Amino acid sequence: MHLMTTRTAPPFRADHVGSFLRPRYLLEARDQAAKGSITREQLRAVEDRAITEVVKAQEAAGLQSITDGEFRRTYFHIDFLQQLGGVQTDIPVTVRKPDGTEELAPPVMRVIDKVRHVKDIQLADFQYLKSQTTRTPKVTIPSPTMLHFRGGRAGISKQHYPELEPDFYADVAKAYGEELRSLAAAGARYVQMDDTNLAYLCDERMREGARQRGDDPNELPHRYAKFINRVVALKPAGMTLAMHLCRGNFKSTWAATGGYEPVAEALLSEMHIDAYFLEYDDARSGDFRPLRFLPKGKFVVLGLVTTKLGQLEKKDELKRRIDEAAKLVPLEQLCLSPQCGFSSTVHGNVIPFDAQWAKIRLVQETAREVWG
Repeated sequence: MHLMTTRTAPPFRADHVGSFLRPRYLLEARDQAAKGSITREQLRAVEDRAITEVVKAQEAAGLQSITDGEFRRTYFHIDFLQQLGGVQTDIPVTVRKPDGTEELAPPVMRVIDKVRHVKDIQLADFQYLKSQTTRTPKVTIPSPTMLHFRGGRAGISKQHYPELEPDFYADVAKAYGEELRSLAAAGARYVQMDDTNLAYLCDERMREGARQRGDDPNELPHRYAKFINRVVALKPAGMTLAMHLCRGNFKSTWAATGGYEPVAEALLSEMHIDAYFLEYDDARSGDFRPLRFLPKGKFVVLGLVTTKLGQLEKKDELKRRIDEAAKLVPLEQLCLSPQCGFSSTVHGNVIPFDAQWAKIRLVQETAREVWG
C-alpha cells in the first residue's frame, strides 16, 4: 500500500509555531508610537509593511502555513488576554539573574469580573494576513488555561465566580468560541493555542508552585483537558485547532524542564485537539515515550529544530530522531517544525536574523526527504 505522504491540510509536514524576529525598522516605529511621536495608525502601516515582507519570506522558504510573524504583538499572551472582558493583566517585569541573563517574571493575570468576549480580537489582523497570501493563513492565540494557572483560585474573583466549576470554565470557553467563530466567518481554517502551563506541569519546581496555590498538579492536566474540550466543542466546522506546548522562550532563555509523561495522557488522549506542537529540541523535553498516548487521527508536530541558538542542526540527526518517534507513532501522524517561535515576545531570541530562515529551510528540506 502506498503511504499517502503529502498533506494539503494543516498541520503541514513542514510547519512552524508562528513568531519571527522583528525587523529593526518595526522596533523603531514601536518605540516612536510608545513615545507618541507617531500615531497608532502610522504604526499599523509600518506593521503592515513588515507583515507583507515576512509573508513573502515564509512563502519563499516553502512554508504552507503562513503567519503574520506576531508582528503586532508585544507578548504572545497578554496582548490577547487583556482584550477579553473581565481580565486584567500586569506588564511582565524582567529580572536579571546572578549569571547576568534576563528572565521574564510571568505576568499576573487576574479575573476581576465575568469573562466575556467584548470584541473580535484577532479579526482585523487575520483579514490583513489573509489578503497577503494564497496559502493557509494561521492565527496564534494564547491557551485559555493561562487565565487559571498563573494565579490559581486566588487570581479569580470570588465575587463573580464563587465556584470555578462550571461557570468560570464555561464563560472562558464561550468567549473563545465566539472569537473562533468570528475568525472562521472571515475564512480562518487554522488556529493554534499556545500553552505554557501543561509544559510547566512537567517541571517539579512548577508543580510545587501549583501545590502552593492550592492545586493538585496530578489533577490539573485532566481538568485542563476538560477545559480545552469545552472550547473544542464550540469550534467551527472545518477548522484545525492545534496546541503548542512551550517551556518558556524569552530572549533564548527557558523556564521549565521535564519530559511530557506527567501530562501525556490528559494532553494526547483526553484533549480533543487536532494537532500538538511539542518541543523536542534538547534533553529538557525527555524522550518520545509519552507519544504512545496519541490516538489515530491526530498529529504531533515534532519541534526538533531549536529557535534559541543560531547554530544549524544536522539533517541526518533530525531524520534519526523522526525515525525514533516513528517507532511510537505512525510516520503518517508526524510532522516537523522548529521547537517554538523565534520571537515569543517583541524582544526576540538571541540569534542572527538570517538563522531563522536557514532553520525554516532546513525543516522544509528535511520534511520533503522524509515524507516525499
